[in-house]
Order: sequence, then structure tokens, then C-alpha cells
Amino acid sequence: MRADRLVSLVLLLRQHGRLSATELARELEVSTRTVLRDIEALSAAGVPVYAERGRHGGFALLPGFQTELTGLNHDEALALLVAGSRRGAQTFGLGSALASAMRKVVDALPEGHRATAAGAVRRLLIDPETDLLSRRLVAEEVPDTIVAEVRRAVFAGHKLRIHYAAVDQTPKWRTVDPIGLVTVRDQGYLLATRSGADRTYRLSRILAAEELAEPAQRPDRVDLDRAWQERSTRFRTGGDQVTVLVRVNPARREDLVGTALAILAEEADADADGWLRLEVTFQDPRHAEWALWQLATSAEALAPQWLRDSLRGRAAAIAGCYGVSS
Repeated sequence: MRADRLVSLVLLLRQHGRLSATELARELEVSTRTVLRDIEALSAAGVPVYAERGRHGGFALLPGFQTELTGLNHDEALALLVAGSRRGAQTFGLGSALASAMRKVVDALPEGHRATAAGAVRRLLIDPETDLLSRRLVAEEVPDTIVAEVRRAVFAGHKLRIHYAAVDQTPKWRTVDPIGLVTVRDQGYLLATRSGADRTYRLSRILAAEELAEPAQRPDRVDLDRAWQERSTRFRTGGDQVTVLVRVNPARREDLVGTALAILAEEADADADGWLRLEVTFQDPRHAEWALWQLATSAEALAPQWLRDSLRGRAAAIAGCYGVSS
């Protein structure tokens, strides 16, 4: 909306002092022509914005044109800015709204708090895109139009019609009663019910969505954290999941735990100095074989036997590829 953009433009000028039309266009994600029209509109409305000519020129506000929010202390402001740096808003299609809100928070702080909070938040990095091993953590891309439609149905309490592509199935239209939205490691999920049964839908697999006028059949209050825990438990204990007994070098324990669905038991391995013995579950046999293969000689599958045979066969095939040629 243009009104929101005009407010954001003023806040950007307050915080930066002077910005060129190109810089404003980049921040607001519009064209420079739109920025110039907005500047004219602000001037006509009495906002004291003026242009400075020259190589380092741009647009600025007359000194003193600002307001303060005195109810926030330094730590409260820092908490808001840190929360604003997380990527959950991107998952739910609220990235641009979050950026606008953060500009308003910073602008409304008293001058002393503004400088110290902005400096402190630059010393904190939340959820970087890569870990220490340079493995890229890629957030799922979901079209904003789809997320916005899902979000509106969740907040309004209306039924939702989605075109959903389940794994290894032809996409189908389904009408669901949305309960809430959850983000886990930059993956978004819709918690809903369909014909009274609990359902969990991955946002990246929703190909289209349509909010319906009919009210959703759902309780007035919901504990999303509890609902997610219950569904996670059912997921871990259902389907084609397999349980594996494995001994692992403690240095690679986190790698194993990071790929498994759940740890059922853990103890020191009496037969290997310093090694651990874990009973873990994987989503299916293929998942178990892949996870153990990644650990190479730092882990050994003890049971079931079919997994040991599969890993032995894979190792023999690799050894055959690199055997001594005649």
C-alpha cells in the first residue's frame, strides 16, 4: 500500500539522514520514478523533505522532525531487533512487513538507545545461511501469494482449499480446516484438520491456495507447541520407520543425532574405548543406510542385519571401483 510505503520512506530518511533516489528505491523495492512521486506527495502533505544537489546529494528531512518511544529500554529494543533478524517472517511471507516494522521500532527509540541498540545487534548473528562446515542451509521458497492466502485463512478462521503435492502422489485439491502455522529450520508447515483428522502440510508443497468464506471447524483456543509435539511424536513412530542399534565415535555423535528422527537409548559401549552405543530411529531403510554411510568408519551398525549387509555391499562396490588394475 502506498501509505505504508510513504511511512517507510520517512523512517528511512530519519534513520540515515540523507539517501539518494536510487538508494530509497532499492530499500523500498520500487522504481526511482515511484520514489520521486512519493517525495512530491510527502512535500505536498507538509512533510519537511528537501533535495540536496550534487555528487553526494539526495533527499533528507529538516532536523528535529522525529518522534520518540520512551517506553522501551535498551534490552527491550535489542530483543525486538534480534527477533526481527530471524527468518521465520520470510517463511510466512512477512519479510517486507517485518523490515518496515523494524524501521519503525528503530526510529521510535530515544536517540541514545537507538545508537547503542543498533550497534549491539550488529554483534549478533542469528541462524546464518551456512554452518561451520560450509553446508548451506537453504530456506524453502514459497510464493508470497500462496502464503498470504494460507495466512489469511488461518487468522480469519475460514476453511482453506489447497492444491497439494504430497510425496510420490499426483497433486490434488483438498479442503481443510486450518489451525496454525509452524516454522522449523526455515521450513514452513500448515497444521490443519481434514474431515476431523489431524493433518500437517508442508508449505512448499502447496501449489495453490484459496480462502473460503465458510468458517473452519476448529477450537477457539489452541496450544500450537503442544499440537506440534504430538504430531511430531506420531510422525516418528509411524510409517516405514526403522530402529537401528549403532556404535559411534563420540566426535561424530552430533552428526548421527542430526540425521536421526529420534534417540531411544544411549550408553557407553563396553566393547569400544570411549565410543557410544545408541538406539535410534530413521524414517525408512534408505534413510538409515544413507545416514550410516555418511559416517564411514566413525560408526558401525550393529543391528538389524539387513542394514549391515547393505553397507557391506556398498563398501565392496566402492572397493571394486578403486581396486588395483592389471
